[in-house]
Amino acid sequence: MIDNSNQESEGKKKVTEIKTFPVPFSVEGIKGSITISSNTFSNPSTEKIIYQAFKFHSQGNIPEAAKCYEYCINNGCNNHSVYSNYGIILRGVGELQKAEICQRKAIQIKPDYAEAYSNLGNILRDLGKLEDAELSYRKGIQILPNSAQAYSNLGIILNDLGKLHEAEICQRKAIQIKPDYAKAYSNLGLILSDLGKSEEAEFSYRKAIKINPDYTEAHHNLGNILKY
Repeated sequence: MIDNSNQESEGKKKVTEIKTFPVPFSVEGIKGSITISSNTFSNPSTEKIIYQAFKFHSQGNIPEAAKCYEYCINNGCNNHSVYSNYGIILRGVGELQKAEICQRKAIQIKPDYAEAYSNLGNILRDLGKLEDAELSYRKGIQILPNSAQAYSNLGIILNDLGKLHEAEICQRKAIQIKPDYAKAYSNLGLILSDLGKSEEAEFSYRKAIKINPDYTEAHHNLGNILKY
């Protein structure tokens, strides 16, 4: 799961980041240190705590999920999903260095874990390590070549790097894999706009809105195209 980092400049928005965890969450309540008291758990099995962590996370109860993940890690857990999901939470509260360590640990445990490479790419992007982020996204695609999300993420970083034509190709690939991918259409619209292809950008935004009529950002970007 990934938070969106959108910035607005001169009437345009940057390409939005794609979340990789399957459910949205709020990080309110866990900003700052995450601590666990000695009596938080009454000696249940690690497997049960991991299951509870996943349940809390899927329900959006991030403070409790974080406690479970941290408990498992502090007690020698070697589960790749625990490290990756905890890394996502750490990123959500701005603990980027710790988040990076967690994603790299997940990859160390499971080298073919495509999602961890995508999550790591998101963190590296936040850290301003754009070239490293690109390599991480490409590794994820190498492992999972039919992931629309991975191609869209790669398109985002290529756009950041000024590689607009490559970025366009990646967003179109994401759409080819997943024709109802509204965010990819919106991201493609931003790239096309930067390339000076205003009519194609307008079409792309309208397509995103057709797929998701409540897509606020696509409406906003479409308004900018029609205005300017």
